[in-house]
Amino acid sequence: MLKNYFKIAIAVLKRRKFFTFISLFGISFTLTILMVLAAFIHKVVGDDYPDTKRSRSLFVTELQETGMSQGGMSSASGAPSYWFLNKYAATLKSPEKVTLFSSSRGTNTYVNNKKIALYYKYTDATYWDVLDYEFLEGKPFTAQQVLNGEPVTVISDDIRKEYFGSEGSVVGKYIEADNVRYRVCGVVKSFPIISYMLYSDIYLPFTVSKTSYNDRSYRGNYNAILLGRSSGDLERMHDEFESVVKKLPTSDKVYQNLYCHAKTYLEAYADMGNEGKSGVNFAIIVVSIFTLIVMLLPTLNLININITRIMERSSEIGVRKAFGASSSTLAYQFIVENIILTLLGGLIACVFSFIIMKLLNSSGLIHHLDLSLNWFVLLIGLGIALVFGLLSGVYPAWRMSKLHVVTALREQ
Repeated sequence: MLKNYFKIAIAVLKRRKFFTFISLFGISFTLTILMVLAAFIHKVVGDDYPDTKRSRSLFVTELQETGMSQGGMSSASGAPSYWFLNKYAATLKSPEKVTLFSSSRGTNTYVNNKKIALYYKYTDATYWDVLDYEFLEGKPFTAQQVLNGEPVTVISDDIRKEYFGSEGSVVGKYIEADNVRYRVCGVVKSFPIISYMLYSDIYLPFTVSKTSYNDRSYRGNYNAILLGRSSGDLERMHDEFESVVKKLPTSDKVYQNLYCHAKTYLEAYADMGNEGKSGVNFAIIVVSIFTLIVMLLPTLNLININITRIMERSSEIGVRKAFGASSSTLAYQFIVENIILTLLGGLIACVFSFIIMKLLNSSGLIHHLDLSLNWFVLLIGLGIALVFGLLSGVYPAWRMSKLHVVTALREQ
């Protein structure tokens, strides 16, 4: 039966080539956009380098204080300070290890009169134990070097190529940033900037920071990762940190509430810095609305084209009904034909998506972006194609099923 429906669908598509072209273009263009978006989201959420222990890690990235004053509602939010995290996160008993590191900041360096923009990040020595950076040469700085405040650095492979060129080993050489010379002790594999919490070009011991990292303030520029022994420790680490924060006073009398949470990677990545509002839910809503908007116009267009096709096939429908074909059989046939059409558009979209991903990867817009047409993206594309086929086929199929035999035959 399906084989016959497929043959009929191909014959119908060949009958009006212009309508077929418009339909396939709308379907393939829409699916291409959504498949590339799915590949990008999968890269953001699924790529775990250098955070390969993500399944047993919690992130502390945001601290917020709120309160009521004479002027109304007041609030302050931002990343926690090193002092706050060192006192209230690094001392927790449930994590196996805790690392503290700053957010990335931008600066410039110069080599051979060429300006190079780079990002730098301050970390502790535990950072290299919690995260699994791939060292291409050298090794991370040690806890003793951090304690001594030695001007050493781990650099990314990108900055090695840009700063040192085609030189051989750069371990032991010096790189200047912010008017300070740092000795390179290791080079790590680079990754895209979309992993913004961990991304940097050079990594420095926090003790060489020009600002006081022991300023007794709640807010600053640092994050923490709590690493459990297994994923079963996540709830225990979360609850222990929550219990510690609940006992803390606010940093100023104008505030009455203090919020700081240990979150999973995805929750921390999408954090909006607003207590009570889930960044993950917001991201899902935005992506869903975007998907609906992108699909709406092609779906309406395909519905109109399908209705036109139905009216052209009214004589065929009348004859089949006269010979005993039921309305449900005709409706089912048309929906199957429409799904076949959308699946053909999906195949074209796969080709377009592959080409666009290759162009994006090689464009250099986002260094080390490696979008791929993997099984996740293909399944998303297949699911959207099926939904697309059903949405654009149900109403025309219903219209077809309601055609009376006499009315349909008169259209001949």
